[in-house]
Amino acid sequence: MIVLELTEAEFEDLIAQALDEIPGELAAMMENVVVLVEDEAPEETPELLGIYEGTPLTERGEWYTGVLPDAIRLFRLPILRLCETWEDAVEEVLVTVVHEVAHHFGIDDDRLHELGWE
Repeated sequence: MIVLELTEAEFEDLIAQALDEIPGELAAMMENVVVLVEDEAPEETPELLGIYEGTPLTERGEWYTGVLPDAIRLFRLPILRLCETWEDAVEEVLVTVVHEVAHHFGIDDDRLHELGWE
């Protein structure tokens, strides 16, 4: 299987571009979340492209203070294994970033699919 080769810096640039696509009013609402890149997904889910770990904004209450940041983890090599071209990588990173950011806002997979984000 051919894997599109991008350096970590090139991949991180794609993530930055994808984050820039998020409307400003939504981006301003992202609170206490960090975006991380890892080469591989966890062993038990090798096909995973990204994951949101934390408490969605819709579930945060008064108790939500002094906690570590939520994390959006993007898995570089599983994403690149799906891509043949630079354009494929741009699209796949965008879809994955939007998907995980949506989870931060409390949007579940079913709703994302209804909205056309698969």
